[in-house]
Order: sequence, then structure tokens, then C-alpha cells
Amino acid sequence: MKRNTYTITYENQPIEYSVIGEGEPIMILHGGHSNSTEEFGYQPLIQNGYQIITPSRPGYGQTSKHWDNLDKASDVYRAIVNHLALEKIHIIAVSAGGPSGIHIASTYPEYVQSLTLQSAVTKEWLTPKNLLFYMAKIMFNPMMEKFTWAMTRTMNNRFPNFMFKQMAPSFTTLKGKDLQERISTTDIDEMKKMNSRYNSGHGFLIDIQLPNQLKKEHLQNIKAPTLIVHSINDDSVSLDHPKHASEHIPNSELIEVDTWGHLIWIGKGSEEVHERQIDFLRKYSLAKV
Repeated sequence: MKRNTYTITYENQPIEYSVIGEGEPIMILHGGHSNSTEEFGYQPLIQNGYQIITPSRPGYGQTSKHWDNLDKASDVYRAIVNHLALEKIHIIAVSAGGPSGIHIASTYPEYVQSLTLQSAVTKEWLTPKNLLFYMAKIMFNPMMEKFTWAMTRTMNNRFPNFMFKQMAPSFTTLKGKDLQERISTTDIDEMKKMNSRYNSGHGFLIDIQLPNQLKKEHLQNIKAPTLIVHSINDDSVSLDHPKHASEHIPNSELIEVDTWGHLIWIGKGSEEVHERQIDFLRKYSLAKV
């Protein structure tokens, strides 16, 4: 995949984004710890004639942490669309990028042709009531995250099978044989590549706060047709999230898939994810406007 990466300035602060492929534009709002180099789910979209624009969300990559709330972040994504002289885009919001996708679709509906929520956070998520909240604050704060990811990459490069076994339980409710039956031969390598491109910067601590800024009205005000895709075995973002979105977004369709967990783009069952995504994008193509 040939990817070009750019940096523009908005409000005297840098915004990083990448562009890959040609065709109808899709803006992918990546999940936690990621950036403009994200790859999950990209190949089927490119092969089917779509162009993918991936901003590094605020605090990730080279994008400033200045835009640390949903209002500011939506202005950043709108600035990219305007810079590229695009009238409308499809949006795919992934995992911790869910609140940003919901907010821009609600706030700037004139820019959004369709919205897809993949394994997405759609409401209150990690809170002080949750042990993971405090673990995230320690492991992924800007002073510690480089060490955390350096250790992860070192172990992953030396012992990829071991690291997959250690990390998989954080993504799935499945155990033992049930998990093994749904894993594809390439999944260990895909997780290794994922770890090689991930860093948290200031981004993940921002991500923890964003779901608390979402209101039901944000979901209820979405006018774009919306596809919600979530694994029934996801242990990173519970099924309460897609059900909440489906309940409150007017023109939405919920698809629950039987992939092995949060990373719905890999493993057995991921083919359905890609097929349903392409079908949805074709149904609501910009060419039909």
C-alpha cells in the first residue's frame, strides 16, 4: 500500500494525516494507541476503489494535543476535509475513535455521507470505577508510554507467539479451544505489525476523557446512514456500546459478528466484516447523491 503522509497547520498547530488509494473518500478515525499509519481493514477498501484519509487524532503521531475535546477534534477533521476540497466523505470510526466519529457526524452532518462504527466506544467507557482506568493512566501516560511500547515491541519481535497469547485475552471473552478455533494463521503476524506501529503519545489519556463528553443527543442527531459492526466476543469494548448506538442513532443497522474479539478485521469471520462494509458503502455511494 503506497501511503503519502502530510502535515497541515490549523490554529497554529500541526495536524498529521495520510492518504492511500483512489476513489470515493473515506476518513478513518483510528482507535487508541494508533495514528495515521493504521492498516486494519484497509486492503479490502482500497481494492474496491476507495481512498482512505487517516488523521492522527489529537495527541497521536504528529498531531497536536491542543484539540483535547470533541468540539475541537471535530473542527480538526473538518479542516482536513476543507483542505482537500472535498464536499462529503464516508467516516469509519474505530474503537476509541468512536466518540469522534459520532460527534462530527452529529455536529457537521453536511460533510458526512455515511458513518460506520467498528468495535466503537459510544458512551461512558473507562472510569475511575474501573481498574483499567488507573492502569492506563500509569502505562500510557506520556512519560511511560514510550517504555511500555518499547518493551512490548522487543518482546513481540523475539517471542511473537508468546506475546499473542498474553495480549489476546484483553481483546476477547473467548478462552482455550473456542479462541483457537477462530484464530487465522496470519493473526500473530498482524498483531506483531500492530504493535510495531503503535504509540500512545498524549492521545490515549485524551481518549479516556472523550466518551464522557458524548450525550444521547449526539447520537440522536446523526442524519447519515450508520453501520454498527461489533464482535459478540469483544472484551475491550462491551456489547453495551453497539446496542446503545443502535438504540439512539435513527437510521442505523447493527451487525454482530462472531470474530474472535475486538480486532474484527482479522481471524475467522473477518471476511463478513469486510463484505458487509463494502456493501454498505456501495449502497450509500456518493455517486448516488
